[in-house]
Amino acid sequence: MSDFRDFFSTAAADYRRFRPQYPDALFRHLAHICTAHDLACDVGCGNGQASRALAGYFRQVTATDASAAQVAQAEPHPGVTFTTAPAETIPQTDANVDLVTVAQALHWFDHHTFFAEVERVLKPGGILAVWGYRLLATDNPALNRLLEHFYHRVVGPYWPPERQLLDAEYRTVTFPYSPLEAPPWRMESHWQLPHLLGYLQTWSACGEYQRAHGRNPVREYQPQFATAWGEPQQSLSMRWPLTLYLGRKPLNPQPGARS
Repeated sequence: MSDFRDFFSTAAADYRRFRPQYPDALFRHLAHICTAHDLACDVGCGNGQASRALAGYFRQVTATDASAAQVAQAEPHPGVTFTTAPAETIPQTDANVDLVTVAQALHWFDHHTFFAEVERVLKPGGILAVWGYRLLATDNPALNRLLEHFYHRVVGPYWPPERQLLDAEYRTVTFPYSPLEAPPWRMESHWQLPHLLGYLQTWSACGEYQRAHGRNPVREYQPQFATAWGEPQQSLSMRWPLTLYLGRKPLNPQPGARS
């Protein structure tokens, strides 16, 4: 869309390198609840992390993102077609898609227009799956306190307002279909300190802070993170609980609904 604001182009390579991986159990579950596995669309695909995982369960995956820089960082996969396109224009024909996914991106979309597109492209009985994650947690209380301070107090004023939707776990979003029950999932990784610092630099708020002040907030706080981390060579467990919405398009659309 014409008002699309790309917060991630300058960090696209780091986004690919440092972001955590979604659990494969999530994609197995999505495949399980889909009645067909011909075509999945991953919207707001970023560097294609979820897109490539979906390719293990669907015959064809189309992945779109409004950021050309993010799409350029996507690792090619024979089962995935990557395209630069806004979320509000899904390049698929009507009632042709078994699954639409949105990973860590719904808060950037125009929801009314996007959900109308989902209704258009999904087959009757098709699935919409939306998930996201917020601030990570570790087993190190001192590090957790510093992460909370950095997230809320240091770069907090520089989060785009759309981030509030994710912080509210998408509870304020009016989704188009009744929610399906889903088991809880979380992402888990074991990182050393340089990887954590690289991950923090992919935050859109850090980029906005640096543009406003001419200083890298992660670099400024690196000594504090090193102190809280402890032994420099150790790896620590990182955890991100996932916020997940699943909905199924009705087999018999309501009068006046697009299909």
